[in-house]
Amino acid sequence: MIWIKICATTNLDDALASLDAGANALGFILTESSRCITVETAAQIIAALPTSTEKIGVVVNETPEALAKLVSDIGLTGVQLHGDEPAGQLPEFRRALGLRKIVKTLQAPELLDAPDTLDEYLRNSKSIDGILLDSGSLAARGGTGQTFDWHNALPIVERIKQHVPVVIAGGLSPANVADAIRLFDPCGVDVVSGVELSPGKKDHAKVRAFIAAARAVCHEGSRTLGRGNNPS
Repeated sequence: MIWIKICATTNLDDALASLDAGANALGFILTESSRCITVETAAQIIAALPTSTEKIGVVVNETPEALAKLVSDIGLTGVQLHGDEPAGQLPEFRRALGLRKIVKTLQAPELLDAPDTLDEYLRNSKSIDGILLDSGSLAARGGTGQTFDWHNALPIVERIKQHVPVVIAGGLSPANVADAIRLFDPCGVDVVSGVELSPGKKDHAKVRAFIAAARAVCHEGSRTLGRGNNPS
């Protein structure tokens, strides 16, 4: 079964609607963004969620030590490293976070321009549970609503999959998520703007449509994303 993360959750109503629709994970943006929330708000939402829910904090350029405290304080089960975290630092994040899920975001346009930059991340892939391939721009690291060049990126995705599970993001919507799954055969998909009414506010009908479209794709031999849902 494909792993589905509904990102940029900002309130409990949207969180519960996403879970009711069948999401595996919710993302909480804890860095500068039009969709960011405070640590206090994230903790309040997380405290009201089922223990089986994966709660992923999206962070940028935090130190491993600060991140370990953050996930413990607010009850995150994993993190998405969405900044410029160097590949050589990934073992430090693993030591600091233990069994909690670690997903590293890489930007597809950057990898298409400089494919060799992927090498070091793959050498350190044992320290992470997956790579999320996004389509960020100079103006925004994510949530742009734009897809990357899927067909030119396919060889990169296939190469990553030889080492670590891949999550596809960037411009996904109910209309194209099935196509992305058929093309890439990823372990997971991640969506923000494609299921929103406005930045940070979900359209519950679009959330249901997105998840239904993703689940409807025949996805034999799907990969598993990392460690358990609720590490201690």
